[in-house]
Amino acid sequence: MKITRLKPRKALNKAFLKVKPNRSEIERFKANLIKLLGNIDEIEREENQKNHLRDFLRDTYYKENHEVNTKDTKDLVIHHGKTNKTDVGVIIEAKRPGNRAEMIKPDDINKRAFHEILLYYLRERVTEKNINVKHLIVSNVYEWYIFDEKIFERVFAQNRKLVKQFQDFELSKKPTEIFYTEIAEPFIAEIKHDIEFTCFDIREYEKPLRNQNNKDDNKLIALFKLLSPEHLLKLPFVNDSNSLDKRFYGELLHIIGLAEKKEGSKKIIERNAPGQRHTGTLLENAMIQLDSLDKISRLENARQFGATQNERLFNVALELGITWINRILFLKLLEAQLVAYHKGDKSYEFLNTEKVKDYDDLNSLFFQVLARRPHERNEDVKKAFEKVPYLNSSLFEPTEIEQTNLFISQLRNDKPIPLYPQTVLKDETGKKRNGNMNPLAYLFAFLSAYDFASEGSEDIQEDNKTLINASVLGLIFEKINGYKDGSFFTPGFITMYMCRETIRKAVIQKFNETKGWNCSDLNTLYNKIEDRTEANKIINDIKICDPAVGSGHFLVSALNELIAIKSDLNILLDRQGRWLKEYHLEVVNDELIVTDEDGELFEYNPSNKESQRIQETLFHEKQAIIENCLFGVDINPNSVKICRLRLWIELLKNAYYKTTPELVTPPELSSNSWLNMLTLSY
Repeated sequence: MKITRLKPRKALNKAFLKVKPNRSEIERFKANLIKLLGNIDEIEREENQKNHLRDFLRDTYYKENHEVNTKDTKDLVIHHGKTNKTDVGVIIEAKRPGNRAEMIKPDDINKRAFHEILLYYLRERVTEKNINVKHLIVSNVYEWYIFDEKIFERVFAQNRKLVKQFQDFELSKKPTEIFYTEIAEPFIAEIKHDIEFTCFDIREYEKPLRNQNNKDDNKLIALFKLLSPEHLLKLPFVNDSNSLDKRFYGELLHIIGLAEKKEGSKKIIERNAPGQRHTGTLLENAMIQLDSLDKISRLENARQFGATQNERLFNVALELGITWINRILFLKLLEAQLVAYHKGDKSYEFLNTEKVKDYDDLNSLFFQVLARRPHERNEDVKKAFEKVPYLNSSLFEPTEIEQTNLFISQLRNDKPIPLYPQTVLKDETGKKRNGNMNPLAYLFAFLSAYDFASEGSEDIQEDNKTLINASVLGLIFEKINGYKDGSFFTPGFITMYMCRETIRKAVIQKFNETKGWNCSDLNTLYNKIEDRTEANKIINDIKICDPAVGSGHFLVSALNELIAIKSDLNILLDRQGRWLKEYHLEVVNDELIVTDEDGELFEYNPSNKESQRIQETLFHEKQAIIENCLFGVDINPNSVKICRLRLWIELLKNAYYKTTPELVTPPELSSNSWLNMLTLSY
C-alpha cells in the first residue's frame, strides 16, 4: 500500500483554515492540553489514559453539545448529539505511551491498534449500519493518527470479502484475537489502495504551548482546529456561507425596528407590535419624520407603496432604512479590509462616534466623502476622513427615494432605544449590558462587536469576535429584502454544486464548439489548450443568467467557479499575460480559496510586489467575468440593487492600492456594464 501522511494544517478544510479562533478558545485549548500532558504516565493503565483523553476532548470542545465516552468495547467515541442515543461520529482507540509494540507507526499501520480500530469500525458501520461515522483516531496521548471515514468506507466497508469474513467471525463468537491475526493483519498486508491519514506528536507543540507571551500561539491553530467538532464531526463553521448568524440578525432587526415571525411555512419580517415600538429605531424615526414633513401625500406614485397612509409610511421608511443599512454594512466590510491591509492599524477605522457623531455626519460620510475624490472633498471632512478612500459607486449617490422623501441627516439622534435582550454588547466586567443607548452609538458598538473581515486569515481573533463575512451579509440582505413574502436563501452547498456540475460542462461544450474539439472532461481539455490568452477569451464569452436572482448568491458562486476552472486549466493570467503557475485557486464551502505551492493561504500585502500582482489579477479577473458573463433577472427591483451590491462586495475583497492612499475599487455600479448585467423584468 502507499501511505500518505498529512500534517494537521494540510488535513483541514481550506475554508476552515480561514476561520480565526477566539483568544478564549485558544487559551482553554492550551490549558487543557498542558493538563493532559501533565497527566501522562507511560506505565499507567490504558483505562486511565483513556479517561485523560476523554476529559481533554470533552472540556476543550464537546461538553456542551456532544457526549464523549466509552461504547461497548470501544475505548472512546464522540457522539453527534448530547446523549449516547445519538449516532457515533468519531471512534478512538487509546493506547498507553509505553505500549509501543501495539501502536501504529507513520510507515507501518499494520499493528494491533489498527486492527482494533478496524474491528470497532466494522461493528459500527456494518453491524449497526451507522453511516454517520466521520473520523477514526488511534492515539497513545503523545502520538495521534486520524483517518477520514471515507478511506475506511472505500478500503474496508466496500470490500465484500472482508465484510463476509467479519460477519462470519461475529457469528462464531470467537475471541477478538482471531479477527486481529487471521483476518485484519493479512488483509491489511495485501492492501493495494492508497491510505491517507493525519499524524502528529503533541510533544512537537510543547514550546509554543508553554510560551508565556503568546507569540507562538499561531503555531497551535491548526492543531486546535484538527480536534474540533467542526473537523472531526464535519460540522458547519462560523463563516460557512450556508448558515445565518441568528444573534447578529436578531439584534440588527431590533436596531432597525423590525421583528421576524413565522406565518405558516414562511418567516416574514414586520414592524414591531404596538407597545414594543421605540421612536429611536431607524424605522420608527423615519416614519415620524416622513409623517411630520407630510412626504407621503406628495408622492407621485404613492399607490406602489401601499393602499393606506400607514402602509405607505411603513414601506417608504423601510426602503429608506434598507438603503441606509446596506451602505453601513458595506462600509463595515470596507473598514475591516482597510485595517487588515494595514496590519491592524486602527487609524483606518471610521465608523465610530468619534468621527461620526450624529446622523448629519453619517450623511456627510455618504455623500461628501465616499462619493468624492480626496481633492474634491470639503475642508470640514478632509481631516476626519483622510484615510477613507473614494468609492466609484452609485451606492453613495442619493437615491430617488431619498431625494423625494428623506435623507438620513433628517433623523433625530436624541431618542435612545433599549438594548436587545440577547445583546452581544458587554460591560467592563464582561457581563451582558442592559439599559438604553443612543441609536447611532448603539449601531456602531453593535457592529464593532463582530469581525467584518471579508476574508479570514490564519490568525487568532484576540477580541473574541464572531466573523461576519460577505456571504452571511448576502443572506441577511435577502431576508430583509424579501420581508413581505418571506425569502428563501439557496444554501451555499447547493449553489456550489449546481455551478460545479453545470458550468464545467458548459466550458467543455464552449471549447468544443469554438475549436471543433471533442473533449469529454477538463483533463482532456487541459491537454489540448495551447494559447492561454485565447482560452481566457473563450471562457469570458460564456453567458450565465439567474432568472430569479435574489441577493445574487448563485452568480457569486458562478463567478468563483469560473475562476477556479481557469486555475484548473492553468490559463489564469496576470495583467501582463504571465501565468499564475505558483498559485492554486479552488472553491471550498462556496468560498474561493487561493493558496501557494506550499499550501499557504494568500493574503494581500500592498508592500509586496508578488502579493500586489496576485491581488490585481484577482480583481481584474473578477471584474471581467462580472461584466461579460453574469446576468440576472428579478421581479423585485430591490433584489437587483442587492445583487449588484453583493457582486460589488465580492470585487471589494480584491481591491488594491495603486498608489497609496489611492485604493482601486470596483467600477461604477450604475455604469452600462453593470446595468446590462442585471435586466429587470416585471
